Amino acid sequence: LLSVTEDLVRRRAEHNNCEIFSLEEISLHQQEIEKLEHLDKWCRDLKILYLQNNLIPKIENVGKLKKLEYLNVALNNIERIENLEGCEELKKLDLTANFIGELSSIESLKCNIHLKELFLMGNPCTEFEGYRQFVVATLHQLKYLDSKEIERSERIKALQNYPAVKWKIRDHEQAYLLKRAREKEEAQRRMQERKDEKQKQMDSKLGFDSPDSPQEKPNQTEGDGEQERCRTVENDDEDRKFWEEPTPYTPESRLETHRYIEEKRRAKDSKRESKKREKAAWTLVTAEGKVLNVNVPKLHFSLKDVEENNQIILDLAVYRHLDTSLLDVDVQPTYIRVLVKGKPFQLVLPEEVKPDSSSAKRSQTTGHLVVTMPKAKEIILAKQKVPASIKHSDCNTQQKTTRRSGQVEKLEVDPSKYSFPDVTKIVQEKEQTGQGPIKLQPQKVTEVEK
Repeated sequence: LLSVTEDLVRRRAEHNNCEIFSLEEISLHQQEIEKLEHLDKWCRDLKILYLQNNLIPKIENVGKLKKLEYLNVALNNIERIENLEGCEELKKLDLTANFIGELSSIESLKCNIHLKELFLMGNPCTEFEGYRQFVVATLHQLKYLDSKEIERSERIKALQNYPAVKWKIRDHEQAYLLKRAREKEEAQRRMQERKDEKQKQMDSKLGFDSPDSPQEKPNQTEGDGEQERCRTVENDDEDRKFWEEPTPYTPESRLETHRYIEEKRRAKDSKRESKKREKAAWTLVTAEGKVLNVNVPKLHFSLKDVEENNQIILDLAVYRHLDTSLLDVDVQPTYIRVLVKGKPFQLVLPEEVKPDSSSAKRSQTTGHLVVTMPKAKEIILAKQKVPASIKHSDCNTQQKTTRRSGQVEKLEVDPSKYSFPDVTKIVQEKEQTGQGPIKLQPQKVTEVEK
């Protein structure tokens, strides 16, 4: 049974910063609740409680809500009014479209002296002869019944006819209770039939699935497809039968419909999940051990062989806003594999690399994944490369270039050999006039040149 949970109450208490102890109003409508509990312990200060359109069969565990003023339990499976004596401040009670047949159970509301409005529309008891007169005469504190104001003259007349109306209501109640007993038996029988039918289907499926002979194995895929089509047709027939079969509107049929819809939804979800799991795994390495180039995420990429730094750089154009936690990089000596949201990108490298020295990072501007992989084979590069355009025969030009470059090097490396005077340290003679109470006379200050 689905009952009221603390998590549900906290989620529905967003307007109160998810605090439930000081909660004064909460709406728990359309939550498929089948049992009403816990609210009298968690939310003692509740004044307004919405529980419409659930599957609640009984009013319970609300008697300690002393401050409760409005209770809405419309469109549920409630069959009698009870356990509301403790709701001392109750002013409005909505029981629209339930299954209340015991009209005499409204006598329990005599204790609720502040009750002004009562809604019983859509209940079987409203079809009883003398229904309104009985309610008006029983509950003296009521001002409105089913949105219609109770006039003083109506109440006087109802009180005059009360004894006769009471007997009529009792007769109607007894007839209704007998009818309900038959409905419950019928519902029990239908439920048992459905269980037996389901068990039979399961047994037949198990018998159909078991292979009788090994000759059937090659055509297994074709057989599975045919079997799937048969199951779909069976499900459609079952669905049509369920919805077209006439059933009385009872708490049991309402609950059965809800369970059926829930069962179908779960079956659909499990089927979707199994299809996801059964997705064919991508072939990344063949049975012979050959590594394949794979680009399942369909991303643009570039692979550069940088000879100067003796490394290979992969630039993979992953989406700019993709979270880095959804990327998994695996560098191997001969290939690189990147999982982008679980989809593999794999590339065979032109040369062997060092996985331990490799690094991966995201570009700050484009968001691309850049993987730098040093080559395993070391190459010693010359310090200076002679341009190929220089001819060997032109020795004078080469010597001039070397001499010029040598001179520049000498000037840059050894500044102590400069022959120019250091003009930065030549300071002209300055005249300074002393000011203030101590230095009254002007004097000359000379800086001696080194």
